[in-house]
Amino acid sequence: MRGLPRRLRYGEEATLVEHLDELRTRIIVVLVTLAVTTAVTFTFHSHLIRWLERALPPDKRHLVTFSVAEPFVTSFMVSVYAAVVICLPVLLWQFWAFFAPAFQERSQRAAMLMVLLAGALAIGGLAFGYWVVLPKALHFLTNYDDSLYRIQIRARDYFSFATTVLLAIIGIFELPVIVLGLVRMGILTSAQLRRNRRWGYFIVAFIALGLPGPDPVTTALELLPMWAIFEASIWLAVLVERRSARAEPEPA
Repeated sequence: MRGLPRRLRYGEEATLVEHLDELRTRIIVVLVTLAVTTAVTFTFHSHLIRWLERALPPDKRHLVTFSVAEPFVTSFMVSVYAAVVICLPVLLWQFWAFFAPAFQERSQRAAMLMVLLAGALAIGGLAFGYWVVLPKALHFLTNYDDSLYRIQIRARDYFSFATTVLLAIIGIFELPVIVLGLVRMGILTSAQLRRNRRWGYFIVAFIALGLPGPDPVTTALELLPMWAIFEASIWLAVLVERRSARAEPEPA
């Protein structure tokens, strides 16, 4: 039985065939993990659906379906979404383990810290999206012009909207990791970020307008944390540069 792929050490040489074999094995590990996790989440899919429904106003939680296969397909897709989120650490670890040999030990430690930061920010983004953004946005949307329409919410459309918004919020919260990565690679500097702060705020606002949620409430709830996170990213970049400068050996 083939074991788990071994992570190569820094500078360790391997042939193209060995790299491809390692890549194939890591992809298989991810797919098997995703399949097993999906089977588990599908077993508890009713709890997942009730959890997502809680973001709706109490009188709008009776979702409807319009085809024979839609209940099964919708429940299965919700289970897959949940499985992907649960499997994310495995996916990130396999991705990192494949590329880690190209980095020195010091860079590997920094990358691991960034992965941990990305995981913590993802949890924070999920919590903020579920308890703040979704309830406010759904209250506005499901009660808008309710005197003119008989509002019925289709299960497939609702779960697609909810998961897209949550993923978008998680992506927003990952902005510091992206900025720090660009700073570490030398593509950006904290001085550039501070000098072009106004342009940064404008670009962030433009991105917020393109995120899921056509209503002003969702857009505002996405934009405000984006501005705050962008500002925090600038000062994190300053700290990273200062720490890197202290860690560099002085010239002889």
